[in-house]
Amino acid sequence: MADASALGLWGVPLAIFGGAIRVSTPFLFVSLGECLTERAGRINLGLEGTLVIGAVTGYAMSYHSGNPFIGVAFAAFAGLLFGLIHGWLCSFKGVNDIAVGIAMMVLGMGLAFYFGKPYVQPVAPGLPAIPFGWWSDIPQVRAALQVNVLFIAGAILAFVMAWMFRNTRIGLTVRVVGDSTDAARTLAIRPIRVRILATAIGGAFAGIGGAYLSLYYPGSWNEGISSGQGLMAVALVIFARWNPINCFWAALLFGGAGALGPALQSVGVTEGYYLFYAAPYVLTLGILIATSSTERALTGAPRELAITK
Repeated sequence: MADASALGLWGVPLAIFGGAIRVSTPFLFVSLGECLTERAGRINLGLEGTLVIGAVTGYAMSYHSGNPFIGVAFAAFAGLLFGLIHGWLCSFKGVNDIAVGIAMMVLGMGLAFYFGKPYVQPVAPGLPAIPFGWWSDIPQVRAALQVNVLFIAGAILAFVMAWMFRNTRIGLTVRVVGDSTDAARTLAIRPIRVRILATAIGGAFAGIGGAYLSLYYPGSWNEGISSGQGLMAVALVIFARWNPINCFWAALLFGGAGALGPALQSVGVTEGYYLFYAAPYVLTLGILIATSSTERALTGAPRELAITK
């Protein structure tokens, strides 16, 4: 987080804006992956483990190859593999999506912590950023407008997904499967196959979000890197009403909440600022409470989701 003290109080919104862009990217990719998975009628609580396994895989492959984009590709593949396993396990009759998700979360975190120990100290090449603040002479403005390429890719992906759900055969297929298994079978659609693919692709998105954490912000690998962002993204999808564009704006909101503590610290607030580091968790709890009414909580939810039954 850039030092915004030279700008006075104006440095706080500037730091929050820049921090929101940086912090929101993992939320964005994980929530888009979960949005796709849930629109197909399956909930994946294992994305926290997928996020962490993507982070360590991306960091390790970037370190060994010298190319951060190779790291991102391998992180996506690791996430895809985890999503594929999750989707396959959930395809068996009587298997509970939520229980499998929790098991996959524990597995992913355990594997990441075990295989990630050799990569705590080595420094891997990081992802580049685009300097949209080149026009300014103020260092704080230039720092706030350093936008990583994955944030831009995630923003584009959100709008592409929204268009896909509304206007393409693939989007219609996913929506039909998420709303009614029987209707999908009537239309000669294979619900199990669609859900496995949706869960796998959603896992790939989460893996990319993990690579962003280790290769850009905070830009290192350690066992506490995710801080529960994979689980918070599930609440974010509910808050966004299963709409990819709303996921984008909600991710920025969560990112701004996560940037609040560092922003206050940057302008010289030395007492109590650390309490604001809990803002994303408080926001998650508030969203869950606000959407807990039986009339509003599941508005727009795919009817085949386990949480709707």
